[in-house]
Amino acid sequence: MDGFEGNLTTSKYAGLTKSSSDTALRDITDLVEKGILLKSGSRGRSTHYQLNIEG
Repeated sequence: MDGFEGNLTTSKYAGLTKSSSDTALRDITDLVEKGILLKSGSRGRSTHYQLNIEG
């Protein structure tokens, strides 16, 4: 994650994991459902995610 700046987005996740954007979205959706990530921002292209540090 060297050089990672800003919020986590689907496209950044796809780049980090070298996966397709569809796979990235499925992975992120799973992490949101499990409470690991929190969805932030608006819908669409400005959606980003944060690590849920509250647990």
